[in-house]
Amino acid sequence: MVTYTHTTMQACMHACMHTYIHTYIHTYIHTYIHTYIHTYIHTYIHTYMHTCIHAYMHTCIHAYIHAYMHTCIHAYMHAYMHTCMHACIHAYRQTCHACMQRLVLQQLLVLSMPMSTNWLPSA
Repeated sequence: MVTYTHTTMQACMHACMHTYIHTYIHTYIHTYIHTYIHTYIHTYIHTYMHTCIHAYMHTCIHAYIHAYMHTCIHAYMHAYMHTCMHACIHAYRQTCHACMQRLVLQQLLVLSMPMSTNWLPSA
């Protein structure tokens, strides 16, 4: 009877331990792994996506601003230089035209003056 009781108790203890360990390990590991993996993956993806998107947006915005500013400044400088050069050339041509008119008028004036010898160098 003692052996039977001992064996029965041992079997019960073994079954209980086995069930407890199995249940505990299964529940713990399942819960822990599920929670850990879920949290880890969520955190990793969140961090990775946040970092990636932040870096990407920063790079994109920086590149866009740089390109936009470069294009704008280039276009502005081109337009300014074109306008400035056009105005400068126009003013220069007007001045040259006025100079040429003055020169032609002076020559016509000289040619229309009565011929006299008082302008000749004295001998």
